[in-house]
Amino acid sequence: MSLTVPPDLLRAAESGPVDDESFVACVRESLPYAWQTVSRVASDLAGSDADFADNEIPPPSEADRGQLLRALASDAIRASLERHFGVKLAFQNCHRVAAFRPSAVDSDAYRRFTSVRGQLLNQSPELRDC
Repeated sequence: MSLTVPPDLLRAAESGPVDDESFVACVRESLPYAWQTVSRVASDLAGSDADFADNEIPPPSEADRGQLLRALASDAIRASLERHFGVKLAFQNCHRVAAFRPSAVDSDAYRRFTSVRGQLLNQSPELRDC
């Protein structure tokens, strides 16, 4: 299971739409490593003039790697994180997540990061099992 859903949030979802704030709180509590990683790259981006900021540090454990994969593989979780932090997320190699300014999504930097070439150049023997 990727999220630990509190009973009141589950009841709310069974009754109708759930607001982003409640869902983001569930993500933050359920996937703390993923939350910290995305929060850090979003904060790094906000504190700079760069088009993007990224994380190149592999997760300390397989459980942490799993959190990051679950967060970024889920359309709902990824989209809510993007809305919450005001960024566009891009992802490579089970740990390299980047936060881009929405205005940079059409930039050379974004195209390089998300390209087939960028993916291939970011490979290493240590990452082949992820």
